[in-house]
Amino acid sequence: MSRTLALPAAWRTPAVVIVAGCLIAMLTFGPRSSLGLFLTPLSAENGWGRDVFALALAIQNLLWGIGQPLAGGIADRFGTLRVFWAGAILYGLGIALMAYSNTPLMLDLTAGVLIGFGLSGCSFNLVLGAFGKLVPEEWRGLSLGAGTAAGSFGQFLFSPLAAALNNHFGWHATLVMFGALMLAVIPLALAISTPPARQSHNPGVAEQQSLKHALVEAFGHRSYVLLVLGFFTCGFQLAFVTVHLPAYLVDRGLTLEVGAWTVGMIGLFNIVGSLSAGWLSTRMPKRYLLSIIYAARAASIVAFILLPTSVVTTLIFGAVTGLLWLSTVPPTSALVSVMFGTRWLAMLFGFAFFSHQVGGFLGVLLGGIAFERTGSYDAIWWLSVFFGVASAIINLPIVEKPVQRAAAAAA
Repeated sequence: MSRTLALPAAWRTPAVVIVAGCLIAMLTFGPRSSLGLFLTPLSAENGWGRDVFALALAIQNLLWGIGQPLAGGIADRFGTLRVFWAGAILYGLGIALMAYSNTPLMLDLTAGVLIGFGLSGCSFNLVLGAFGKLVPEEWRGLSLGAGTAAGSFGQFLFSPLAAALNNHFGWHATLVMFGALMLAVIPLALAISTPPARQSHNPGVAEQQSLKHALVEAFGHRSYVLLVLGFFTCGFQLAFVTVHLPAYLVDRGLTLEVGAWTVGMIGLFNIVGSLSAGWLSTRMPKRYLLSIIYAARAASIVAFILLPTSVVTTLIFGAVTGLLWLSTVPPTSALVSVMFGTRWLAMLFGFAFFSHQVGGFLGVLLGGIAFERTGSYDAIWWLSVFFGVASAIINLPIVEKPVQRAAAAAA
């Protein structure tokens, strides 16, 4: 059955594939981005410090990163359909069971393990890999930007929605509703299912390359290693802000609703940022685009933490951060495609994303530890600035051309 479903179908036009993939990205990225809003009520009800919640979401980030290359490799080899289905089920269970997590271990298993591995199987990373295989070359830059922007729209939609549902139904019911919503991924995955590798209609050196050879080639390629290292910063900054910004703003005298709208503002403006990055990726060197994004992030954080905290400055920070939020993803995934082709795109981008999630793990965990020990997030804000500058430098030497094997095959 899955083999039949994975075969190309006339109804799966590029527009249908992109719309379905964008809906999946929106549904899977949205609830995860709103989890920081549950830090305060969940911790207060159970009498926990912020480090308990931070550890669970740090585990989530790490396992999402560990699972991503594995899920990407399975999707590249056998098709995406079963991977999307399994990921959606695990993700939905993890969110719903968070509502009943009354011990730190239970929270680690639900918010950490289930959601982490669930995201690796159904998030926008796999959507981008499917776009690379299913969408024609002339649509690819737009599709990568659109898929990333859709995840951001989910963040814009779900953060205020989570705050509103928390006020009307309570945070327990909100988590259960979000978990049930993940089941919508199952039918949508039919539209972006990719065929198993043996059914490829584009044979050649790149198509016949083994998984082992693809890994050896990629990690022996200096530009890929630099790209992977630079992506660490993106995860560190995003995860820290997503989880700790709402609580940070409450500490500074603002309300939780301001935090929700700021996270939502980040998602809204990232729609513009991601689409712009996808468009610019086809018109300027991608390494320069990445360097500019990382440097601008560092500058925006410096301005935010030095200026007085107010609703206006916070929302402006949200807007600027949104423009730079996931705008790193289109040029990063495009560079992987340029270097190695699309045969193992999901897996190789998955390893880059693993570096991203190691950064996310540390950003969330160190944020919680720093606050519990010092009563402040200042050290982590400045560490974010340092990483931003470092990544701006790291991306500059990247060489944007196919590896010799790919070039020979094309010739």
